[in-house]
Amino acid sequence: MSAFSKRLLDWHKDKGRKDLPWQQNITPYKVWISEIMLQQTQVSTAIPYFLKFIKRFPNVDSLANSTEDEVLSYWSGLGYYSRARNILKSARLIKSEFKSKLPKSIEELVSLPGIGMSTAGAIRSIGYELKAPILDGNVKRVLSRYFKIEEDLSKSSTQKELWLLAEKVLPKSNFNIHTQAIMDLGALVCKKKDPTCFSCPQSKHCLANKYALTESIPAKIKRREKPRKTLYWLVAMDQEGRFALQQKDEKGVWRGLWTFLEFEEIRLREDYSKSLMKESDLISKENLKIKHSFSHYNLDIDSLILKFESDFSKKLGNNQTWFNVNDLKSVGTPAPVAKIIEKVI
Repeated sequence: MSAFSKRLLDWHKDKGRKDLPWQQNITPYKVWISEIMLQQTQVSTAIPYFLKFIKRFPNVDSLANSTEDEVLSYWSGLGYYSRARNILKSARLIKSEFKSKLPKSIEELVSLPGIGMSTAGAIRSIGYELKAPILDGNVKRVLSRYFKIEEDLSKSSTQKELWLLAEKVLPKSNFNIHTQAIMDLGALVCKKKDPTCFSCPQSKHCLANKYALTESIPAKIKRREKPRKTLYWLVAMDQEGRFALQQKDEKGVWRGLWTFLEFEEIRLREDYSKSLMKESDLISKENLKIKHSFSHYNLDIDSLILKFESDFSKKLGNNQTWFNVNDLKSVGTPAPVAKIIEKVI
């Protein structure tokens, strides 16, 4: 066992996280779902989603036999919906190609949609207790500081070096504990901001700590300012509290999800809303603006909220229908939809 791993495992006995829901009755399936959910998502945010998801989809078969609409409904609000679509695609492949069991080899795991090298390493090491390194954000930070890697971590050459180091520090056994421990060290001690080096089991051997470089490692890359886009929604509702929604087509980040009636220009929304007023009497009119952020751009959503005496079913087009609030639990909706509904009901 490497000295690094021995110190790590000793620390984990007393300080590591052991009560997270995906750490109870561990299975490769639970490891997979949790690792996908934790991509771009904080642990505290992922926990309730994981519990709800696993209750409905406790195994590969229950997931593979579901529909995209239902899977997206259990992902609603978590964001990065391609993760949910890939989980469903992978579940169906695991059922058909691997007899409903996640494969053990890295090569077969990374052949599945949405599973990269680090996720595959977590499934293999934690789920199957077999040898495999991982390299998520926490591990990159730990290793880059420990070995004083000052280069840009996004460079392929740096990534290659980190993978070699992740392999180098592996123990000869207890791969599952090592994987969880190094992730915990990055999350709890070797944090992005204000790392608590005084409580780190590796501090005496960490080169970044030795040379007072923990604040500058990993290298901070100046990011471009994200562009801003504007979207115009028509939030049409009737006296019974039903909302007119449309299912997004096969393009964009919200494809397959249900949103309010959407327009690229405010003029088009105004024209459409006037036509609706000819179909049904208007009770109230309100404007609401909210902001939403994606990884690659910021979105301003301008919502016109119209409450009618009755519905206007004749005016609804393809992939458009009325939903009451309870019905929305069975389909996928992006977070801004829930935010607006909460404000208007």
